[in-house]
Amino acid sequence: MKKNSFLNEIYHHLIVSCQALEDEPLHGAEIMAKMAQAAKEGGAKAIRCNSVPDCIAIKKQTNLPVIAIIKRDYPNSEIYITPTLEEIKELLSVRPEVIALDATKRTRPHQEKLKDLVDYIHENSDTLVMGDIATLEDAKYAYECNVDILSSTLSGYTKETEHKDSPDFALVEELCRTYTIPIIAEGKINTPNEAEKMLELGAWSVVVGSAITRPQLITKTFVQVIEKKGDCFA
Repeated sequence: MKKNSFLNEIYHHLIVSCQALEDEPLHGAEIMAKMAQAAKEGGAKAIRCNSVPDCIAIKKQTNLPVIAIIKRDYPNSEIYITPTLEEIKELLSVRPEVIALDATKRTRPHQEKLKDLVDYIHENSDTLVMGDIATLEDAKYAYECNVDILSSTLSGYTKETEHKDSPDFALVEELCRTYTIPIIAEGKINTPNEAEKMLELGAWSVVVGSAITRPQLITKTFVQVIEKKGDCFA
């Protein structure tokens, strides 16, 4: 799939993040492939997925384009979304349409540099690079490193932004005003109205994950409200 065709395919459409970590009940490539198929039948135009096995299974099941990542922890670094060249090489072996990686200014494992990783992807594939950022400073850094797409994925998940517990509309709006490359809204988007607002602010497309594909978290939101109400009537 050519770069322009992928970007055209997702323009003003929904991307669904289908991920389940090892300690979650839906973990497993076959399960995630079924989840992605359900998302496709609901109208999703692309899938964000974690790990090579999940990427392979989802592409085979759905034939949808994927934004692929590998989450991996390293000592002495807060970066865990596609943190090093090793993960990039693993992902390139399955030829995803996009590789997303942490593009914050935080220190990477092995002292690797974001620019070198972006260059490696561009020089060795037709895969697009999506920079997951948390702040405007991150975005400037990622843009200067030549990412193809910026995403607000990490707003609310870094030390600077951990106080944010709702979609970062202000960040997305400023990104859309500042940059000509596609801006994808992602992070804490839980309702159709929030997704719609992101598009109104100029987002190229919207990624929704937990609100669609993590039933244990969806259940928890209902339980918290019901139990709170129950306390009121006790």
